Amino acid sequence: MKTGSVHLTRTLSALKALNFFMADMQAGIGPFLGIFLLSKDWERGPIGTVMTIGGVAGMLMTAPAGAAIDATTHKRRYVIIPGICTILASALILLSQDFWLVTLSQVATAIAGAAIGPAVVGITLGIVKQKGFNRQNGYNQAFNHAGNVVGAALSGYLGLKFGITAIFLLSALFGLLSIVSILMIPAESIDDKAARGLSEEGNDEKVNGLKVLLNCKPLMILAAALAFFHLGNGGLLPLYGMAAAEKMEGNASMFVALTVIIAQIVMIAASVAGMKVAEAKGYWIVMLVSFIALPFRGYIAAHMIGPVGIYPVQILDGIGAGLQSVAVPGLVAHILNGTGRINVGQGAVMTVQGLGASLSPAVGGWIAQKMGYGSSFMILGSFAMVSLLLWILYSKTLKDACGHQPANRSEE
Repeated sequence: MKTGSVHLTRTLSALKALNFFMADMQAGIGPFLGIFLLSKDWERGPIGTVMTIGGVAGMLMTAPAGAAIDATTHKRRYVIIPGICTILASALILLSQDFWLVTLSQVATAIAGAAIGPAVVGITLGIVKQKGFNRQNGYNQAFNHAGNVVGAALSGYLGLKFGITAIFLLSALFGLLSIVSILMIPAESIDDKAARGLSEEGNDEKVNGLKVLLNCKPLMILAAALAFFHLGNGGLLPLYGMAAAEKMEGNASMFVALTVIIAQIVMIAASVAGMKVAEAKGYWIVMLVSFIALPFRGYIAAHMIGPVGIYPVQILDGIGAGLQSVAVPGLVAHILNGTGRINVGQGAVMTVQGLGASLSPAVGGWIAQKMGYGSSFMILGSFAMVSLLLWILYSKTLKDACGHQPANRSEE
């Protein structure tokens, strides 16, 4: 028993390390890509377009990736392959800033990233089961946000000291460390049935993500609310970084790093708080607060571009994103527990959410080019009002699905 406990502790430590390193692997170059391309004489509209093409590619692959993760007994591969793709994408951008090569690198990164989210959710479920998922997911997200803090701080320092090229090399290094971390999790420690939420009576029929989504009203409402939220949220940070880079003197990469650090520090606290509130009150209130944060963030961003505005803008980002990082995977796992379709459900929700997020940089970039940054931030922030309307209008249906007690269809 003691040996098993030590084995579990080591496995969970490796899982936390994975979440730490994959943070910069997923988002390390994202906020810096805009200012890198601006320095190469790109316009704001094409920069947003490249980000959107990559986002659409990732969106289209998320649900199929979730279905593949449900079906496979080799879930670690869906972390290893994204790590390799991140390394290759960083190299590609450094070699050439041709529009189509940059686009290809973003497409490769986005497709790889489409798999890693559901994969880590499935691996976590497979290790701790449904009963332990909410708490472990909270810890996962706290380590993930801590990894973003460290990655952003190192990116800012390396960008200042050695130039923005060093930021791309750092992202590749974190990709390599993510691969090492996942290999430290023994394959036999992952229960494949628990990883997909399959009960003894569960239907093992293969279905696509769209069918799972359309057959579950709470899941469909959640996906729609997230799509509108991320339509506003997805492009706000890179646009805010570009606005500051154009307006301010000094090192742009350090400013962008600071925006990430502030948000991610808040996300650490928000993810732990969200975990505790979800245990006590359910997920509905956690999601409600996350939606409220975005309209305020857009308003402040429009009126405070610079060193002062960065703090409220990114604190609000940290609250919204930190709460959702815990609530969304936990809520999907709770709703679909016992069906054997948790990861395809995660993928389906992420696909619809990704539709909003992938369109956001292009929408925001072209609005900024035609109307200015202030108008862009105000419009982006207003999209979350639709999310709030959906969440409140269907509150009864959602509250029934957002209960905080674990479903009884899964054994620990």
